[in-house]
Amino acid sequence: MKELTKAEEQVMQYLWEIERGFVKDILDKFPEPKPNYNTVSTVLRALAPKGFVGHKTYGNTHEYFPLISKEEYSHFAVNKVVNQYFGGSLQQLVSFFVKKNDTNINELDEIIQLIDHNKK
Repeated sequence: MKELTKAEEQVMQYLWEIERGFVKDILDKFPEPKPNYNTVSTVLRALAPKGFVGHKTYGNTHEYFPLISKEEYSHFAVNKVVNQYFGGSLQQLVSFFVKKNDTNINELDEIIQLIDHNKK
């Protein structure tokens, strides 16, 4: 899987949210000032050969839908960060957040419970 650019990721976030739609539908999700219609269309067309987006053609227009789930991409992105910045160690990642974000004991307990639950 390839990493998304910031523009591609933003378009994908909205497409994951609406599940399928036309350029106009995605454009409607953007806050003001909205990007140009052609910009969003170009980003969507760039996502297709990367395997992120499929489309169904209706005359001269396309209805787009994600081929990769948000969960799949999130898994890829988090693994990349863990490997690139924390030597592949989840312990170093958690330690980083505990030190930098002033994580409280209740949040740590929830993380441990989540890990235990997912191991089963």
